[in-house]
Amino acid sequence: MSPEIHWPAIALRLALTVIAGILLGTERSRSGHAAGLRTTLLVMLAASVAMIQMNLLMESNGKPQNSFAVMDLMRLPLGILTGVGFIGAGAIIHKNELVIGVTTAATMWFATVVGLCLGGGQLVLGSVSTLIGFLVLWGLRWFEERIELYQLAELKLTIAEDRMTANDLRDRLRAARLRIKTLSVTHFAAEHRRRFECEVRWPSHKENADVPALLAELEQLPGVAEIEWKGFGTGPN
Repeated sequence: MSPEIHWPAIALRLALTVIAGILLGTERSRSGHAAGLRTTLLVMLAASVAMIQMNLLMESNGKPQNSFAVMDLMRLPLGILTGVGFIGAGAIIHKNELVIGVTTAATMWFATVVGLCLGGGQLVLGSVSTLIGFLVLWGLRWFEERIELYQLAELKLTIAEDRMTANDLRDRLRAARLRIKTLSVTHFAAEHRRRFECEVRWPSHKENADVPALLAELEQLPGVAEIEWKGFGTGPN
């Protein structure tokens, strides 16, 4: 990194940062993510400007003879990385068994590192990294969509105690090709009812949770008082 930096070099670094931010941010916006074009571009510019500022302050680095304070310029880019960590944490959403927004958070972190490279003058490294990152986000989407996912759901069934046991329900779920993650039974002796609560999953390539045919069969069983089905969408295997 050269200790001296002039406006033509600053303009080139900022221009490449904007191009890289637009390339990565457009892919995020096209996919419908909250942290899209503007967020990605601003994060990249913040990182790039921080490195440019560090270049400009290079001559004042260290401890002046007439001061007890020491200027550590590396705190500037490190502070940017820490701040982006909070942005990435805000993009991640935990919804029951699902974790949403991890790729968006990783993109923010990656964009920050690329911005630091471009702002610091490593133009080839930053440009090549941008292209690789874009290929990962855009090119691997086709492959990722074809990886087998599992749909997740929660079933709650209240039925007369003499109509179904836990083993009966387990056999029905397995016959419907639903894999049981958890199964609990609550016995209401006064009402002569049982309440089954279970989490199930099954292989699917669909993005949205669907309702299996088994639910209609359970509704037709005699003694059923209540059925509650809550789908959580798809998750990794």
